[in-house]
Amino acid sequence: MADGDNPSLVCIIDDDADVRCAVDSLLRSADYRVMTFASAEEFLACGEAADAACLMLDVYLDGADGLEVQQALQDRSISVPVVLMTGQGDIPMTVRGMKAGAVNFLTKPFTEPDLLQAVAEAVELDGRRRAERGQDDTVRGHYAKLTPRERDVMALVTAGLMNKQVAAKLDLSEVTVKIHRGNLMRKMQAQSLADLVRMAEILGVRERTVTRYSVAG
Repeated sequence: MADGDNPSLVCIIDDDADVRCAVDSLLRSADYRVMTFASAEEFLACGEAADAACLMLDVYLDGADGLEVQQALQDRSISVPVVLMTGQGDIPMTVRGMKAGAVNFLTKPFTEPDLLQAVAEAVELDGRRRAERGQDDTVRGHYAKLTPRERDVMALVTAGLMNKQVAAKLDLSEVTVKIHRGNLMRKMQAQSLADLVRMAEILGVRERTVTRYSVAG
C-alpha cells in the first residue's frame, strides 16, 4: 500500500493512450505516484525507472513484447515487480512472462479492484525485497571492517571447523583464534554461530574460502 508521506512509484508501459490515462487516474486516486510510457525505450531511458515499486507492462507493445522488456530490465539490474497486462488471446505469452519473473497478470478489460490488488501486492513485494537488500548491504558493511585475519577465521569457522582446526590451518594458537572469533562476532553483530553462517552465505565467504584452503568435509 502506498505510504502517504512517500508514495510508491508505479510505472505503466502501454502503447494505448486510453489505457495509460485510465490506469494513471485510478492509481493516483489511490495515492500512488505514477509515471506512464508509450514504449519500453521511454521507460528504460527514464532515470527513475529503478525507483519503481511496480511496473504495469502490456504484453504486446508496438515493436517489442513483454519478455523483451523483462530481459532488458534484468540486463540493467532493475529488479522491479512486473504486473503484465494482457488481452484474451495473449495467455501463452503471459505464461512465458510469468516464468520469466512477472509477479502477476491482469486480463483486459480488468476491474479496478483487481488492478489495485495486483499493484498493492507488487508494491508489498518490492518493499520486502528492498528491506532484504538493505540487510545484505549492512552485512557487507560490517564485513568490510574485519581485518584480513578475522576474515580468514570467519571463513573457516563458518565452513564448520573447530577452533583447534582453525588454529592449525592458520598456524595460530587456539587462544588467538578465540580472540579473533570474539572480535569478528562483535564487529559482524552476530548473536550466534548460526547468525554468522547466514552472513557468510550472503557474502559468499564459505565457498570461496573452502576452495582456497582445500578444507575437506
